[in-house]
Amino acid sequence: METNDTYTAKVESGNWPKDCSVPLDEAFKNARGIIQNLILRPCTSVAVIHSSACTLRANHYHKTDWHYAYVISGKVLYFERPVGFTEVPDPRCFRPGEMFFTPPMTEHCMAFPIETVIVTMAKNIRSHENHEFDLVRVDFVKPENLGW
Repeated sequence: METNDTYTAKVESGNWPKDCSVPLDEAFKNARGIIQNLILRPCTSVAVIHSSACTLRANHYHKTDWHYAYVISGKVLYFERPVGFTEVPDPRCFRPGEMFFTPPMTEHCMAFPIETVIVTMAKNIRSHENHEFDLVRVDFVKPENLGW
C-alpha cells in the first residue's frame, strides 16, 4: 500500500501518480488532540477556500502548476481528464479528511453541492497574476448538467 511519503515523492519528482486520491498516513493522537500530516514535501502556496453550495471552481488546467486539495468540511465532486479530451468524466467524491491531487496539464473542476471548506497546497506561487498566467480555462463542467 502506498504511503503519503511515497505518493508525494512521486509528485516532487514529476512522476505523476495515476490515482488522484492521496493516501494520508495515520494521524498522531494523544490526550491533547490529533495531528494529521498532509504533505511532507515542499510546496509554495497554501490557501483556505470557502465555497458556497451549488458552485463550481476551476474548470481549467495548469500549464506547470500542481496542487493538493484537502477537504475540511462539506463535499467535493472532483472531475478530471487529460487536456484535449471532450468527454465529461464521472466525478470522484471527496469528503472531510480526504485529499486529492491535480497534476499539470489535467483539466479539472470542483463542484460543491453543499457549503465546503478546502485547503489547497500548490507548487507555484498563487498570487492572482501568477495563477492566471499559468492556467487555461476549459469550462467543461456546467452547473445545469449537475441539476443546479
